[in-house]
Amino acid sequence: MILAGDVGGTKCNLALFAEKNGKLAPVLLRRFASHEYAQFDLLAGEFLRQAEAYCAGDPIVAAGFGVAGPVVHNRVQATNLPWVVDGRELAEKLRVAQVVLLNDLAATAHSLAHLPPQDFCVLNPGTPEPGGTKALLAAGTGLGQGILFWDGARYRVAPSEGGHSDFAPRTEQQIEFLRFMRQRHAHVTWELILSGRGFKTIHEFLGPAVRHPSFDDPEGDPAPEITRHGLAKTCPVCVATLDFWVAIYGCEAGNLALKVLALGGVYVAGGIAAKIIEKIKDGTFLKNFCDREEKFDEMMRNIPVSVVLNEDAPLLGAAYQALAAARK
Repeated sequence: MILAGDVGGTKCNLALFAEKNGKLAPVLLRRFASHEYAQFDLLAGEFLRQAEAYCAGDPIVAAGFGVAGPVVHNRVQATNLPWVVDGRELAEKLRVAQVVLLNDLAATAHSLAHLPPQDFCVLNPGTPEPGGTKALLAAGTGLGQGILFWDGARYRVAPSEGGHSDFAPRTEQQIEFLRFMRQRHAHVTWELILSGRGFKTIHEFLGPAVRHPSFDDPEGDPAPEITRHGLAKTCPVCVATLDFWVAIYGCEAGNLALKVLALGGVYVAGGIAAKIIEKIKDGTFLKNFCDREEKFDEMMRNIPVSVVLNEDAPLLGAAYQALAAARK
């Protein structure tokens, strides 16, 4: 049996997988609210107690966890949580022989080779270059980025903290938005905008006089309400907010593609894209992805772009990395 987890700032998804002929199949999946636990080992221990009945006497041979944050020497300080997760200590507490920690985007990247075609929405088929570098980005609680390099035999994953790099506006309206953001933040990063919390900020910039019930709830999350109104076209400011956000997302995806020369393709993952997929598909994202200097027009149009629809992709990627570690 393989234990796997997708550890995020809002929620943690944990799963138990059974292996047969090198393929993993989920046996049990549970979702936990991250803020309800002081440390990750307490949450993982609770899952294992629930999972005992499903193990049927089979031991857990390895565990893999994708965590939002940079992993150094199998240890990570979670980016959006007051947790430090140490692989060696976690292995002892959970009584699992091997624990593999990965950046959450690296976990998603490792899942790409194992997802079926129906788990992708193709925005641009392009013409992928065999063995070409691939790029991955995912907006959710934060903005994760990752890179996949071909080593001659398979793709290897390099994590990145590019979501924390400085936001670069490209239109007059975005320049005004940067000025608006600088009144609130000393450093305006892509993640401040391309995450769930970015929707309310953009809404307040575009229509400060328009408010929704979730805006006044200190425990609430305005993003679902804004995106719901935006998709249904029941609030003009929400419609404009959604368009503004998706345009910036497409722009940063194109920036990443240029930086790593992602001729093998760009993948958009994370919970937000899957939830607003109809807006992602309307051309706004791809237009801003491709809108570059004239000499790069053809190259950008040839880069395949797909959205990962399976929100459990990080779980699957972490599980396969744990399986690989157990076989060494």
